[in-house]
Amino acid sequence: KEEIVLMYLNKYDFLNLAVGIKSAAGVYFGVQPDSLQLHQAAMLVGMAKNSSLYNPVRRPELVMQRRNVVLNQMAKYRYISRAVRDSTKQLPLDLDFHKVDYKSGPAPYLREYLRLTLTAQKPNKKNYPSWQMQKFREDSLDWETDPLYGWCTKNTKPDGQNYDLYNDGLRIFTTIDSRMQQYAVESVEFHLKNNLQPEFDGGMKYLNNPPFANNMTADEVEDLINREIRRSERYRVLHNQGKSFSEIRENFKIPVEMTVFSWKGEIDTIMSPMDSLKWYLRLFRSSFMAMETHSGKVKAYVGGPNYKYFMYDMVKGGKRQVGSTVKPFLYTLAMQNGLTPCTKAPYVSQQFQMPDGTIWEPKDAEQDNVNEGKLVTLKWGLAQSRNKISAWVMKQFTPQAVTTVMKRMGVYSPIDPVPSIFLGTSDITLYEMVGAFNTYANQGVFVKPYFVTRIEDRYGNVIATFQPERHEAFDEQTAYLMVNLLQGVIDGGTGVRLRNREGYGRFKMPIAGKTGTTQNHSDGWFVGITPRLSAGVWTGADLRSIHFRTISSGQGANMALPIWGYFFKKVLADPTLGYTEEMNFIRPPNFNINLDCDDEELNKTPTDFNDFF
Repeated sequence: KEEIVLMYLNKYDFLNLAVGIKSAAGVYFGVQPDSLQLHQAAMLVGMAKNSSLYNPVRRPELVMQRRNVVLNQMAKYRYISRAVRDSTKQLPLDLDFHKVDYKSGPAPYLREYLRLTLTAQKPNKKNYPSWQMQKFREDSLDWETDPLYGWCTKNTKPDGQNYDLYNDGLRIFTTIDSRMQQYAVESVEFHLKNNLQPEFDGGMKYLNNPPFANNMTADEVEDLINREIRRSERYRVLHNQGKSFSEIRENFKIPVEMTVFSWKGEIDTIMSPMDSLKWYLRLFRSSFMAMETHSGKVKAYVGGPNYKYFMYDMVKGGKRQVGSTVKPFLYTLAMQNGLTPCTKAPYVSQQFQMPDGTIWEPKDAEQDNVNEGKLVTLKWGLAQSRNKISAWVMKQFTPQAVTTVMKRMGVYSPIDPVPSIFLGTSDITLYEMVGAFNTYANQGVFVKPYFVTRIEDRYGNVIATFQPERHEAFDEQTAYLMVNLLQGVIDGGTGVRLRNREGYGRFKMPIAGKTGTTQNHSDGWFVGITPRLSAGVWTGADLRSIHFRTISSGQGANMALPIWGYFFKKVLADPTLGYTEEMNFIRPPNFNINLDCDDEELNKTPTDFNDFF
């Protein structure tokens, strides 16, 4: 009987998204089940007769009567005394109602990713439109190689039925550290709220058609707005009612009552849907992910600034151009083939003949007349993110060889094997970039970032455990050479703010990383690694046509890097986490390559402004 009651109470729907006694205790009283008082427990038991009828939010008087019936029964069968019954019946319901909202709570982006992943069905090509064939291929690969993908579909209970994520009382144990998750959320919010968004809003007065860039024609802006209208829920509703597009567009001009997101809090206002659309388009978003270097455990996962209003996940779901953060993959190939950070290359223009016979000559963001024609080290070239040096390195190898390196490091997004690969024009996820960079800190061993360690049934029995995929991407000497190259970015290159800026800089610990800025500075990136923790940041607007006017504001060092710095400041300040600035990267045994490069005479200004294609 006790097992039957336990099963029943763990699965019963107590309304208001409270499924099971544990959830109900939290929703109605804000406590765990073992903290329920007698009158509270009696109310929940009373609800089990008919929760729709005995709804304490809507019918508190009726629920109190039902609660008292339960107390009478307990006294009748001598579970409590009559005196206790009489005194308890005098108590109010004592509700402390907490409405369940799947859009709130810790790590909502990761929770939604896990929900979709665990319940995924075997991919069927017929269910994917033509423009989602790459998604079909990725899902098919996950189905075959990732035990978490479709776990509920692939696995059955003792009775032969598939697991039900919503009703079987499963306990999913994730790798997330609640402290780091909170620090990541705070860091994203602080930078967007206090630095980046005010900076962009302050410059909108210089835009001809805000928030769109001035290089957009009126017709291009109109097309973008029409496309965004068609993506909206309001459009779908009106379209299903038989409205024409012109009628729908007119409807979008009619002011209505609505609640909109702002960094000062939700605003109840009257606004036209058209103005609301532009309001949201101007808002910048960031995503962040941190993982343990050696274990592969993801410790923080922030898919966007606010899940309630920006539900699209930009860690695992969204792909954007990565800019110069792709350059280390090219340099990895160079280090594998005998070059070193101190190898010198001519700082001159390089030309590539394209398949159509045209000549392509990559440029740097700024002309550097001081260093033009000099021999410079690869370390200096990467630290300053000079395209001419990357072009020289590219000429020593093939684009196909670079894509092979990237795949070995966990970058599975489609990459065109063309000479311009080092400019980072391909779309890649933040998840892939962090996992790939982590390989450098992990002595050349790629470990796939993972989220779940085990799954238990409702009785606490372990029914599944998970370990990350890992393999050697390259040898530890190559990894250490790349760490040295990427430390140059931080110590005297485009990431130098982590050494000299107040608030999110002044770090003394070893850091290796790379900033990235895409065309028109639509995207800002920073991926940084330390001996024990790797993390990455993407920042940009939803539409690439909405961006800062200048590269000084739109570069990765300004849009993304500060979030990384804020996060690590908080991590280092928390003694319970055990991270200190005394950490060091592991030097391979018998390593004897000279890393003391002779490039002090080179002009190192400007630093930030060359991180751009």
